[in-house]
Parts: sequence; structure tokens; C-alpha cells
Amino acid sequence: MKRSVHALALSSAAVLCTAFPVLADDDKAELCAEAEERYVELFGAPSSEAEGVTVVLMYEYNFCPGELTVPVGTTVRWVNVDKRTSHSVILPDEPESDRAFPEESVEFTFLTEGDQRYLCGPHWETRDMIGMVTVTAE
Repeated sequence: MKRSVHALALSSAAVLCTAFPVLADDDKAELCAEAEERYVELFGAPSSEAEGVTVVLMYEYNFCPGELTVPVGTTVRWVNVDKRTSHSVILPDEPESDRAFPEESVEFTFLTEGDQRYLCGPHWETRDMIGMVTVTAE
């Protein structure tokens, strides 16, 4: 069944207002550690050493970290460290990003304070792939 762009926008907006899926803290920590290992394997350094950006990893239908807090003006880079799956990022009031295939990334600079939920276009509904960025004044 095809969904219109308008229907997708409405359903995407609806999910941005719902609660986050619950993954056990230990499971999420282990999964994110695997994602970081994959990042280092691909790029040769920890994601924390990326210059000028805050990195969120997309791995096994999760965002790592799933929630983060950054000051206004921060650029977040979502990096796909999966081996076979593409992901995208949908932010409120923004068009869906292009698909990021393995080893590719998507960036967005946050200029407005507040909580901003985001989701993976192809996987939020079937895999609960949803994240949160809290943007604070400096």
C-alpha cells in the first residue's frame, strides 16, 4: 500500500510526540559499544574525536546514543555503521534526509533550543528507531 507524502508527514509527526521505546540499559550499552567498535574499525578513531560535530551512530536499528544534550549551534552527524542497511533522519519541520548507506552520514545543525525528537524514516514504525536531541542555550 502506498502512503502519500502528507500521510507520512502526519504519521511521522504523530510518532515524534509519543514515548520512546524501552531497551534494557545493559542491552543498549552493549549495542552502543558494538556500534562504537564498528565506527573505530571504519574510521580509525573514536567517534568522540570527530572534529566540529557531535556523532550519533546508527546501528542495528538504534541511535547511539538515543538521547543527547548539545548547545545551540551544534552540528550532529548521524553515521551509519551498519553493514547492509540504510537509514535516514527526520526532524520536526524538516524534510527527510537522504538515505545514509553503510559508512555514510547525515548532518544537521541545531539552532533552536528545546527537545527535538527525530526518527529514522524507513525504520521508526517497524523498528522503533527514534532518538532525542535536547538543545540548550550556551
